[in-house]
Amino acid sequence: MYSTEIEVRTGGEAVVHDLTKDAERFLTEADAEDGLLHVWVPHATSGLAVLETGAGSDDDLLAAIDTLLPRDGRWRHQHGSAGHGRDHVLPALLPPYASVPVLGGVMALGTWQSVCLVDTNIDNPVRRVRFSFLAG
Repeated sequence: MYSTEIEVRTGGEAVVHDLTKDAERFLTEADAEDGLLHVWVPHATSGLAVLETGAGSDDDLLAAIDTLLPRDGRWRHQHGSAGHGRDHVLPALLPPYASVPVLGGVMALGTWQSVCLVDTNIDNPVRRVRFSFLAG
Protein backbone atom coordinates (compact mmCIF):
# COMPACT_ATOMS: atom_id res chain seq x y z
CA MET A 1 0.00 0.00 0.00
CA TYR A 2 1.26 3.45 -0.88
CA SER A 3 0.28 6.25 1.52
CA THR A 4 1.07 9.89 2.17
CA GLU A 5 -0.31 12.78 4.21
CA ILE A 6 -0.89 16.37 3.12
CA GLU A 7 -1.61 19.54 5.08
CA VAL A 8 -4.68 21.59 4.21
CA ARG A 9 -5.18 25.13 5.50
CA THR A 10 -8.91 25.64 5.97
CA GLY A 11 -8.81 29.04 7.69
CA GLY A 12 -11.12 30.44 10.34
CA GLU A 13 -14.54 29.72 8.81
CA ALA A 14 -16.50 26.62 7.86
CA VAL A 15 -15.39 25.29 4.47
CA VAL A 16 -15.89 22.58 1.89
CA HIS A 17 -12.38 22.15 0.49
CA ASP A 18 -12.08 20.21 -2.78
CA LEU A 19 -9.37 17.53 -2.50
CA THR A 20 -9.86 16.04 -5.97
CA LYS A 21 -6.74 17.57 -7.56
CA ASP A 22 -4.66 16.55 -4.52
CA ALA A 23 -6.00 13.00 -4.86
CA GLU A 24 -5.21 12.95 -8.59
CA ARG A 25 -1.63 14.11 -7.88
CA PHE A 26 -1.30 11.41 -5.25
CA LEU A 27 -2.46 8.70 -7.66
CA THR A 28 0.10 9.88 -10.23
CA GLU A 29 2.86 9.75 -7.59
CA ALA A 30 1.68 6.26 -6.58
CA ASP A 31 1.84 5.03 -10.21
CA ALA A 32 -1.70 3.81 -9.57
CA GLU A 33 -3.51 1.54 -12.01
CA ASP A 34 -6.52 -0.40 -10.71
CA GLY A 35 -7.30 -0.39 -7.01
CA LEU A 36 -8.84 1.63 -4.23
CA LEU A 37 -8.11 5.14 -3.02
CA HIS A 38 -8.81 5.61 0.65
CA VAL A 39 -8.95 9.14 2.09
CA TRP A 40 -8.70 9.62 5.85
CA VAL A 41 -8.92 12.73 8.04
CA PRO A 42 -7.35 12.12 11.49
CA HIS A 43 -9.40 14.79 13.24
CA ALA A 44 -12.37 14.66 15.62
CA THR A 45 -14.06 17.72 14.09
CA SER A 46 -14.03 17.30 10.30
CA GLY A 47 -15.29 14.85 7.72
CA LEU A 48 -15.26 13.94 4.06
CA ALA A 49 -17.96 14.14 1.44
CA VAL A 50 -18.28 13.26 -2.22
CA LEU A 51 -20.39 15.94 -3.87
CA GLU A 52 -20.61 18.51 -6.63
CA THR A 53 -18.75 21.74 -5.95
CA GLY A 54 -18.84 25.19 -7.49
CA ALA A 55 -22.53 25.18 -8.37
CA GLY A 56 -23.82 25.95 -4.89
CA SER A 57 -23.95 22.42 -3.44
CA ASP A 58 -20.94 23.10 -1.22
CA ASP A 59 -22.64 26.18 0.25
CA ASP A 60 -25.90 24.22 0.55
CA LEU A 61 -24.07 21.53 2.52
CA LEU A 62 -22.67 24.10 4.96
CA ALA A 63 -26.14 25.65 5.33
CA ALA A 64 -27.65 22.21 6.01
CA ILE A 65 -24.98 21.53 8.65
CA ASP A 66 -25.82 24.87 10.30
CA THR A 67 -29.49 23.86 10.35
CA LEU A 68 -28.89 20.33 11.64
CA LEU A 69 -26.06 21.24 14.01
CA PRO A 70 -26.51 24.87 15.10
CA ARG A 71 -23.48 26.65 16.51
CA ASP A 72 -25.09 27.51 19.85
CA GLY A 73 -24.92 26.64 23.55
CA ARG A 74 -26.87 23.36 23.49
CA TRP A 75 -23.79 21.14 23.25
CA ARG A 76 -22.35 19.34 26.28
CA HIS A 77 -18.87 19.50 24.75
CA GLN A 78 -18.05 23.06 25.82
CA HIS A 79 -14.38 23.89 25.17
CA GLY A 80 -13.31 26.14 22.31
CA SER A 81 -15.39 28.78 20.58
CA ALA A 82 -19.13 29.11 21.18
CA GLY A 83 -21.00 26.11 19.77
CA HIS A 84 -17.79 24.14 19.11
CA GLY A 85 -19.46 21.00 20.47
CA ARG A 86 -21.35 20.67 17.20
CA ASP A 87 -18.03 20.28 15.37
CA HIS A 88 -17.43 17.08 17.37
CA VAL A 89 -20.78 15.68 16.18
CA LEU A 90 -20.06 16.41 12.50
CA PRO A 91 -17.99 13.23 11.83
CA ALA A 92 -20.99 11.10 12.82
CA LEU A 93 -22.83 12.59 9.81
CA LEU A 94 -19.87 13.15 7.48
CA PRO A 95 -17.39 10.39 8.29
CA PRO A 96 -13.65 11.04 8.39
CA TYR A 97 -13.06 8.55 5.56
CA ALA A 98 -13.98 7.93 1.94
CA SER A 99 -13.04 5.18 -0.50
CA VAL A 100 -13.08 5.64 -4.27
CA PRO A 101 -12.46 2.95 -6.92
CA VAL A 102 -9.49 3.68 -9.18
CA LEU A 103 -9.49 2.30 -12.73
CA GLY A 104 -6.49 2.78 -14.99
CA GLY A 105 -5.04 5.30 -12.53
CA VAL A 106 -8.16 7.48 -12.55
CA MET A 107 -10.77 7.84 -9.81
CA ALA A 108 -14.08 6.37 -10.93
CA LEU A 109 -16.04 9.46 -9.88
CA GLY A 110 -19.26 10.57 -11.52
CA THR A 111 -19.24 13.56 -13.85
CA TRP A 112 -19.92 16.13 -11.15
CA GLN A 113 -18.43 14.39 -8.12
CA SER A 114 -15.50 15.74 -6.12
CA VAL A 115 -13.82 14.43 -2.98
CA CYS A 116 -14.07 17.16 -0.34
CA LEU A 117 -12.87 17.91 3.16
CA VAL A 118 -15.66 19.44 5.24
CA ASP A 119 -14.33 21.47 8.16
CA THR A 120 -16.64 23.50 10.39
CA ASN A 121 -14.11 23.88 13.22
CA ILE A 122 -13.13 27.56 13.23
CA ASP A 123 -10.67 26.92 16.09
CA ASN A 124 -8.31 24.73 14.04
CA PRO A 125 -7.29 26.25 10.67
CA VAL A 126 -4.87 23.45 9.66
CA ARG A 127 -5.89 19.89 8.81
CA ARG A 128 -4.09 16.73 7.77
CA VAL A 129 -5.48 14.43 5.11
CA ARG A 130 -4.06 10.96 4.41
CA PHE A 131 -4.31 9.38 0.98
CA SER A 132 -3.69 5.63 0.69
CA PHE A 133 -3.74 3.53 -2.48
CA LEU A 134 -4.35 -0.18 -2.33
CA ALA A 135 -3.58 -1.86 -5.62
CA GLY A 136 -6.15 -4.39 -6.81
